Amino acid sequence: MKRVIVIPAWNEGSAITPVVAAAVLVAEAVVVVDDGSTDDTGEAARRAGAIVVRHAVNRGLGGALGTGIAAALALGADFVVTMDADGQHRAEDAVKIFERLEKGDVDFVMGSRMLDASGNMPPRRRIANRVGNWLTWALFGTLVSDSQSGLRGLSRAAATGLDLRTNGMEVSSEFVKLISDRHWRWAEVAIPAIYTDYSLSKGQGFLPGIRTALKLVFRRFVG
Repeated sequence: MKRVIVIPAWNEGSAITPVVAAAVLVAEAVVVVDDGSTDDTGEAARRAGAIVVRHAVNRGLGGALGTGIAAALALGADFVVTMDADGQHRAEDAVKIFERLEKGDVDFVMGSRMLDASGNMPPRRRIANRVGNWLTWALFGTLVSDSQSGLRGLSRAAATGLDLRTNGMEVSSEFVKLISDRHWRWAEVAIPAIYTDYSLSKGQGFLPGIRTALKLVFRRFVG
């Protein structure tokens, strides 16, 4: 069974090396999608052992994930796990996702920071996450505990033919929508929330969060 990790990255040259270095130890291949970075993200990832696919322009998180998952399938992946480039996710937690998928009874696994009390998610982020969970449930009919988690896994069957239609941060909720649309069998795995000053500086603020919510409403009623 071939495990492939996909890491979307935009201007993460200062953070991505240890992320890739840990990921290559737990998967047969690591694909980094350099999403139009203007720094050395791609070269740093390549030196750390990743296969790098580059977008000429920044397409956003959803676009990078679509490219990365397609690349993983082309490499012969049986299971694909996505994780962030800024150090919020540990390689050992990606292993938990792979192991849950390899049991064979689910198509999609979500790493949930809300099920692990050992993390350090700031209160405002925890509140925003719960609001996102509620909005995702109200729009798409599936209730999950951490709708905005970037650590997720798909079986080859679930990943094949995947056509992500959102380019931005709202792609996390699109995956939840696909649980219902594609009748995926799914599960959640507890993972710790890991926040550093760096990852907090890259995170989604209030106004971008509002824009993401509006895009979700548009997606629900337009398709």
